[in-house]
Amino acid sequence: MAQFQHWQPDPIRIRSLDAVEADLNYLAFTGERPVTYARSLPIVDRVEAPRVDARRVRVQNARLLPEPPTLDRNGFELRVHPSELTNFSNDDAIRRIYYAEAAECIKRATGAAKVVVFDHTLRSARPNQDEPGVREPGSRVHNDQTFVSGPRRVRDHLPTEEARERLQRRHAIINFWRPITYAVQNWPLAMCDARSIAAWDLVPTDLVYPDKVGETYSFVYNPDHRWYYYPDLVPEEVLLLKIYDSRTDGTARLTAHTAFDDPSSRPGAPPRRSIELRTLVFWNE
Repeated sequence: MAQFQHWQPDPIRIRSLDAVEADLNYLAFTGERPVTYARSLPIVDRVEAPRVDARRVRVQNARLLPEPPTLDRNGFELRVHPSELTNFSNDDAIRRIYYAEAAECIKRATGAAKVVVFDHTLRSARPNQDEPGVREPGSRVHNDQTFVSGPRRVRDHLPTEEARERLQRRHAIINFWRPITYAVQNWPLAMCDARSIAAWDLVPTDLVYPDKVGETYSFVYNPDHRWYYYPDLVPEEVLLLKIYDSRTDGTARLTAHTAFDDPSSRPGAPPRRSIELRTLVFWNE
């Protein structure tokens, strides 16, 4: 993986930038069930992606909030968590070193008894042919799982008997998102406050793989949505995103998120590079 100079954030910009106005790509819902396609599916087997409904929204600087967002209240949370791993070009090192680091960080953040990392994705705002498997940032408002597919993931990745027992107690899916190489200067991640999402905003969407069909949530536009981002995220910071939670007591169960074209990005800044891990999280309660 190509290496770049370490791009430091601008402290003055972080403090002064209250919000940006940006276009986010919601689903243009037609009444039919949307279908999207995994990149691993051959191009000849794909059809046109669902149409987007681009909406100009205000994305606020979460660093300036008087009370920092939390996973269980807002659906996302920022943590300072330096990694032992500095070169994310080695898949084996990611699985051997970084997976364990992420699992421990999530345990400390949530009080969970067990964390299972089940996959990861490397992204670049300017991928090249020398980096096979590196994807572009996801630029549609979405959530990676649904209330149906969340429990299914537990059954996919745990032995049958353990999955049955774990599903009887609280379980969740949390993404662990980190910029790599340098600070994020373009295509940052926007996250929607879970408290501003209504049940009718969520549209179950088929995600077609070569060997199976998964299910994610697309989102239709709602003017009540409150969007946030963290400008100039550095590799020593990580974002925890709530993708699914079995709790139904008012705890945030998920959050919509998307990369977006930041109009305040510096000309000539290097393309955003990041890694995201997807994890199953279990409690003994």
